[in-house]
Amino acid sequence: MKEAHPDKIRNVALISHQSAGKTTLTESLLHQMGVITRMGSIEEGNTASDYQSEEISRQMSISTILVVGKHKDIKVNLLDTPGFTDFSGEVKSAIRVADITGVLIHAAAGIEVGTDMFWRFAEERSLPRFFFINHCDRENVDFDQVVQSLADAYSGAVPIQFPVNVGDGFNQIIDLISMKLITWNPDGGIKSTADIPGEHKDKADEMRQNLIESVAETDDELMEKFFENDGLTQEELLIGLKKGFQKGAIYPVLCGAAKQEVGTSLLLDFLTDIATSPVDMPTAIASKENVEKELEIPCDPTAATASLVFKTISDKHVGDLAFFRVYQGTVSSGDDLRNTTRMKAEKIGQIYTISGKNRTSVDTVPAGDMGALVKLKDTHTGDTLSNPKERYLLEGVDFPDPVITIAMEPREKGDDEKIGNALHVLVEENPSYHFKYDPELRQLLVSGQGELHLDVLIDRMKERFSVEINQVEPRIPYRETIRTSAEGQGKYKKQSGGRGQYGDCWIRLEPLPRGDEFEFVDAIVGGVIPSKFIPAVEKGVRGTMGDGVIAGYKVVDVKVTCYDGSYHTVDSSENAFKVAGSLGFKKVFREAKPVMLEPINDVEVRVPEEFMGDVMGDISSRRGKILGMDAEGRFQVIRAKVPLAELYKYTSTLRSLTGGRGLYKSSFSHYEQVPGDIQVKLVTEYEERRAEGN
Repeated sequence: MKEAHPDKIRNVALISHQSAGKTTLTESLLHQMGVITRMGSIEEGNTASDYQSEEISRQMSISTILVVGKHKDIKVNLLDTPGFTDFSGEVKSAIRVADITGVLIHAAAGIEVGTDMFWRFAEERSLPRFFFINHCDRENVDFDQVVQSLADAYSGAVPIQFPVNVGDGFNQIIDLISMKLITWNPDGGIKSTADIPGEHKDKADEMRQNLIESVAETDDELMEKFFENDGLTQEELLIGLKKGFQKGAIYPVLCGAAKQEVGTSLLLDFLTDIATSPVDMPTAIASKENVEKELEIPCDPTAATASLVFKTISDKHVGDLAFFRVYQGTVSSGDDLRNTTRMKAEKIGQIYTISGKNRTSVDTVPAGDMGALVKLKDTHTGDTLSNPKERYLLEGVDFPDPVITIAMEPREKGDDEKIGNALHVLVEENPSYHFKYDPELRQLLVSGQGELHLDVLIDRMKERFSVEINQVEPRIPYRETIRTSAEGQGKYKKQSGGRGQYGDCWIRLEPLPRGDEFEFVDAIVGGVIPSKFIPAVEKGVRGTMGDGVIAGYKVVDVKVTCYDGSYHTVDSSENAFKVAGSLGFKKVFREAKPVMLEPINDVEVRVPEEFMGDVMGDISSRRGKILGMDAEGRFQVIRAKVPLAELYKYTSTLRSLTGGRGLYKSSFSHYEQVPGDIQVKLVTEYEERRAEGN
């Protein structure tokens, strides 16, 4: 494919809730553009975009994949994204570099929770959006009802076509732009274009009038013409539709059945004739390395290069592939560019234009276009590659926060380093994963967007790095504290021949307000403990607080006052007073009515209204406190505070309760006292472990 000028390019991200048919639509579009000779199917595992082994075995999209074709004289870059919300980071990376978002709607299911979630991603970037109502060949399809729900939820949604014979045998669409009835052959080719039959004429006229009015309302000049001439000309309608779509005032609604290839040729015409090119989009914003000031970089192939790597994958045949979009300038093989994100030089080698698993070598990729690079030295997802003199820095990909955390343990002894290396590489590729070693819990914690998201990570660790892990429940970072004041003595005396050990301190413990952590007060008078030994007492106290007293968890929110004691001129030492401080703290802590605290999280659950009762009941069963509910369109947002200990793998429960239509996010709120029965259980478990020597 020849190099395309920016105004001859369309960068389209296809997004939807799972099972709306993005991958099948991608196949149909590729077939219509002549990129493939026959459509593949998800069931047979031979689609252009779902070609990775894990996608074939699971029969679902896991990664965003770029496919490329040409319609008329326009190059179409399609980004086929996953619909399963576990892979929302992939959707975010596609939306970051797209100019247009196509939102697929299942004709029988309508708006789903993933629809709304991914819509908001596109809305954050103010991208032009259109709807494609797919699966019009299914039973129980009510197109008008779906359109009404779209108009209610997303003001500006307006049909530019509608299906005629929905259900089995569906093959006819009335196009409200041309005002023609279009009939398709079984092979996806257009059989005929005819005038609208009488039985559909009134509906078509009404919907066409609604379209004209919607277009006129987006522009003052068009509104004047509408009133002056009692309507708009065909040319005015097309110009107004393009402008309204471009500025996000209109969300055109198209329809079809991707598997039968009905409607996809009209979708291609829409993308080439109406949809937005890179030069139509607002000018990209960049800064410069180590300079905060923002500047505009126009989509000019002749200017200094600024490009963004939006995805990296490892390919068995060619190695690591870095997918990139050029915002300014041209990336050419042999270029010396600068990774301004990491402040390192990069030499550009082989460049490919990508269409799923098929790659074609090219020499250059100009502004507005996308491609893939291989064998980069140190460039990863979200990095900017720029002209080394200008050193532009583009905004990276805003990945969503994790919603689930697991702990990993090596299945084979000594594999800790291999696990760390594998995670480092995989997180560089996909920053929607997070990992860290928690020294307090003594666990390697790995976080992601859901259980399936983490399962894919574990599979990749095994396949690519030959390392297997056991997935275990993360320990909860409980805390210990006190409810009342107490005081007592800590004395350490040891004599075993030669110089002995002697330390003696009296300490007082008082509770502090939640979150104040620790305060140590030196109240010694008269030198009963030499000042040089006071820090040792504090050190002993701090060490014991870190290890815990009643259940092995960190002690917090305690004020410790050392107010009396004694010493021996020969036998006293820093170590002796450190031990005395530790002994005294343990003794007095147990007398100060110790309690345990647990982390409480703020939880926000987004569900269709019909599942609200079940979800609220489940939250209550998890010791959660419902704070309130807010209606957002067809969905209810439940706000609650829930103990972290009750949220492990909550995503699975929520999906089960809502048929996969519920989403939640969670963040730490505060610590709160645990119920008495749970404290007894935790203390008992700790004492049993100590008795066993663990």
